[in-house]
Amino acid sequence: MIEPALLPPVIIVGAHTVGLGVIRALRNQSMERVVLSYDRNDMGRASRYKTRLLDAPHPENQQNEFIAFLIKLANKYQGAMLLPASDASLKAISYHKPELSQYYTVACTDWDITEQYIDKKLTYALAERTGVPAPRTMVPHCEADVEQYAQSVSYPCLVKPCESHVYFDYFHHKMVQAQNFDQMMKAYRDAAAAGLEVMLQEFIIGDDADGVNYNAYYLDGEPLVEFTARKIRNAPPQLGSPCAVVSADEQEVMAAGRRILKAMGFYGFACTEFKQDSHDGVYKLMEVNGRHNLSGALAVYCGVNFPLMHYRHLMLGEVPSQIDYQKGIYWIDLTRDWAYHLKRALQGKYPWKQFITPYQKNHVFAILDVHDMGPFIKRVTTLVQDGLSGKRSA
Repeated sequence: MIEPALLPPVIIVGAHTVGLGVIRALRNQSMERVVLSYDRNDMGRASRYKTRLLDAPHPENQQNEFIAFLIKLANKYQGAMLLPASDASLKAISYHKPELSQYYTVACTDWDITEQYIDKKLTYALAERTGVPAPRTMVPHCEADVEQYAQSVSYPCLVKPCESHVYFDYFHHKMVQAQNFDQMMKAYRDAAAAGLEVMLQEFIIGDDADGVNYNAYYLDGEPLVEFTARKIRNAPPQLGSPCAVVSADEQEVMAAGRRILKAMGFYGFACTEFKQDSHDGVYKLMEVNGRHNLSGALAVYCGVNFPLMHYRHLMLGEVPSQIDYQKGIYWIDLTRDWAYHLKRALQGKYPWKQFITPYQKNHVFAILDVHDMGPFIKRVTTLVQDGLSGKRSA
């Protein structure tokens, strides 16, 4: 067994909500926690639990420079665990994994697997082949394809990016909910003009609370540890990412989650998202995230520390095993929850009791932590600055 004081370093790439969750998950461990940030607004830059902060080139927009930066960094951190905590860093690191593996223990899947979940059109195609329920989806290659799809679609429908993180960086929203043909065509044309590939997809009718996350750690095609959580509300509603989640025992999504991850040949940590269709009651696949997830702090708080499992498995050879976890614990992204839902609650558009419940129950915040206030102060400061400048924050 390696002595705790001699634990190898971990390099966490990306320090927004996901990266901050990873930093804090490893806070009590005796290893150097090196944070690479390519966004000055990353909250994790201000965490007291990092041991070193380095500014890095953007992994998507400056990929060659980013990879060269990592290789040069290996002069000091040879053999460290390299953990991407964003889709942009995951894509670049996975694509260059053979080269980077000469210097680091790379904590992500090989590119042939990563491509299947980074590119959502490949994810849905795999779901169709393996019988995993998913929304009806088509990938248009020209305006004529959009017109053909419109002949059989029911509105609202979604114009959804194949690569979510690239689309969000460009448009500052995750997707478009088209209420009619003109809106669908405009969204397609906007994406095409930006050189971005999109899908046309049926909209799964249901509330935000119909969404479920299946979090799991895999090895050799089998789940070693599983954790499920139900979404309470998204920001923005219906189309955004979760801002309130509760830990639960959601057995119904596990079979479908296992099927899609096994079909991918997945290993390591994944967060697979489903939504229950109010028409037929079936949970349908929304996406697979092959990196630590937005609400990762919830599992840690409930007793399942996925980032630490990931580290100890890859660096110390300790194979994780299932852990019983607390149910009914809430995770709240405070600033996003208040920005989108407090006003609705005060206006009577959202049940006040429903809004306040997560705050009254046992909960953990995504960013606010009395023992690590820097990230929350940075987040609020950024929101105020963006509000004054008219810029929209994620």
